[in-house]
Amino acid sequence: MMSGLKMNIFFIILAVAFFGFAEYRGLFIAPTDGMMGDVYRILFVHVPAAWMTLLFFTLSFIGSLGYLIRKKNRWDRFAYCTAEIALVMNGLALLLGSLWGKPTWGVWWTWDPRLTTTALLFVMYAGYLILRRLMGDPERRAKVAASVGVLIFLNVPLVYLSVKWWRSLHQIQSSPNTMAPSMVVSLRLSAFAFLAMCLLLLFFRLRLAKAEAALEERHALPPEKNKGEL
Repeated sequence: MMSGLKMNIFFIILAVAFFGFAEYRGLFIAPTDGMMGDVYRILFVHVPAAWMTLLFFTLSFIGSLGYLIRKKNRWDRFAYCTAEIALVMNGLALLLGSLWGKPTWGVWWTWDPRLTTTALLFVMYAGYLILRRLMGDPERRAKVAASVGVLIFLNVPLVYLSVKWWRSLHQIQSSPNTMAPSMVVSLRLSAFAFLAMCLLLLFFRLRLAKAEAALEERHALPPEKNKGEL
């Protein structure tokens, strides 16, 4: 049987290879769009990043709620690790959306409801992570962060529903009925590739967070106890 290290390397290679294949298919093999041309290909990265943003912020909400109910530190670690990954995806979605918006809308940014709520989401969760860094006491930090995590999650469904509630510049959600079959396959492959990469990042981030918590707990012990453990 493979050792833990070899298993980790195997899954890393598998996830990276799948990601490379999916993005290559979307960026180079999927047919050119009749209206937008090749510029639409950025959606094979932008859309999955946006989906992962909403998914992992939802997982962060579950972690925050889990901590408030169960008071277990693993829920708190899960909440902020998923929030970190979601924030990266959020920033990527905003950046790629702007790159797509310039040639298609003629502007890098507009205060469209979808764009505005998504940008607000980024600011909220960046503040959530900064707040965690500013608080030293682990128990108090977990309680406050969990409460904030539940509160700011209210913007996540608002982001999703914004294009349905306010018909504006941003298009509504795409579906298999609005895309060519080959485009749908490429988009779904890209979405699963992003999911695989995010789950891989989450696995290693949770391990790191557990080690950080153990180190923080060790430093919080009186000097005598630390010496006794050596």
